[in-house]
Amino acid sequence: MTLWSGRFSTAMGSSLWDLSESYSYDHVLYPFDIAGSKAHVRGLMRAGLVSDDEGTTLIAALDEVLAEFTDDRFTRSSSDEDVHMAIERRVIELAGDVGAKLHTARSRNDQVATTFRLFTLDALQRVTAASLDLIDVLVTLGDAHGDAYLPGYTHLQRAQPVLLSHHLNAHAWALLRDVDRLLDARDRTSVSPLGAGALAGTSLSIDPSFVAEVLGFDSVFANSLDAVSDRDFVAEALFDIAMLGVHLSRMGEELVLWTTAEFNFAVLSDTYATGSSMLPQKKNSDVAELARAKSGRLVGNLTGLLVMLKGLPLSYNRDLQEDKEPLFDSFRQVMMVLAALGGAYQTMTFNTDAAARAAEDPFMVATDMAEELVSEGVPFRQAHEQVGRLVGEAVSSHRALSDVVAENPDFARFANLFEPGVALTRRRSPGSSGPAGAKVQHDHLVSNRARAGERLAEGSQGMPEDVVGPFL
Repeated sequence: MTLWSGRFSTAMGSSLWDLSESYSYDHVLYPFDIAGSKAHVRGLMRAGLVSDDEGTTLIAALDEVLAEFTDDRFTRSSSDEDVHMAIERRVIELAGDVGAKLHTARSRNDQVATTFRLFTLDALQRVTAASLDLIDVLVTLGDAHGDAYLPGYTHLQRAQPVLLSHHLNAHAWALLRDVDRLLDARDRTSVSPLGAGALAGTSLSIDPSFVAEVLGFDSVFANSLDAVSDRDFVAEALFDIAMLGVHLSRMGEELVLWTTAEFNFAVLSDTYATGSSMLPQKKNSDVAELARAKSGRLVGNLTGLLVMLKGLPLSYNRDLQEDKEPLFDSFRQVMMVLAALGGAYQTMTFNTDAAARAAEDPFMVATDMAEELVSEGVPFRQAHEQVGRLVGEAVSSHRALSDVVAENPDFARFANLFEPGVALTRRRSPGSSGPAGAKVQHDHLVSNRARAGERLAEGSQGMPEDVVGPFL
């Protein structure tokens, strides 16, 4: 029997049931739905719509259902279309006629929206915490190799030497932007839809602000139509996860390059590498390749949701059932990538000698020579042209730029620029890649990471314990 069987004379067709049912994937929402239902019961008690005894009975039944799910004792009925109906059906079995009062002043529309917002809040907290953990790994790795340096690249061509810590911190700053977006999304998600009903509220004397406070939401909906149809929070969460995935993909691409024999800047530990079924010598960076690949999946989930949303009229439409699987999947995938990449960086070996040799490429001193000429009063474009001719001579004669410079009486005074590490130490402008400002940058990054951690902790205050859900 469905929750609307009074209106219909025949049962739902099996093909429609197959199309409609969502319990097979939305059952993971059980702790959030139960938390919302318990808050709703408290609201009904406060409004006098259920007695204290009835409310106590309902909450006890909901606690029993929660225990059954947690202990894997819950049995789905053939009529349970989704987790929300399953929980209500079981409450009625446990509490009898009192259980039938659970849905007073509530629709599945505002119930589902509330449940999914609670899930999304929890997911955003978890992704943010995992992102901060990866930032910590990058900072620690840079600190452990404080003097190590490597070539910095543009167009994947050697450009100028940079400290390894500077390079890793660049990724950390990108991840901090992801954290900032995730926390902003959390703040906008923290709006309770409970009390909006199917679309127009209710004539019963409920107080949506009360249940919002009980559930730890920052605010309550202002417009009932918007409350039940809004999925901006899902789209925003999916975008933030997709953007995070793009950053993780870039990191993965880099690890793929660094761990090749051609680069040889790093070696993955055996724990985070794979082999070949045919080639005995192979050690593959699958962890990095999968991190790179997953970004397409995350972008696809975002795109699919936006296309689903774009033509929907107000207010609720069943299309909105398609909001959950994309977020479930993106959350699951990005959490796996964050954990695996963190482990890979934490356990890899960085080949400082190979990286330093690559960073001592004489051509990477060209910009320093041009800047020395500028300091002597030569206009930059003229300096660029003069050094460019020297580079061209070195290329055409198959000689090192350092030899060409040493043999040219007009430029021999710059020979010291080619000594090991000199080009790196000359990077001293604010925010640059040299050692002079490394501590300032390190402290700036660490303080920003600390503030993000504090902001994350603030957002978890006031949330009921049973709002914390299982990892998907």
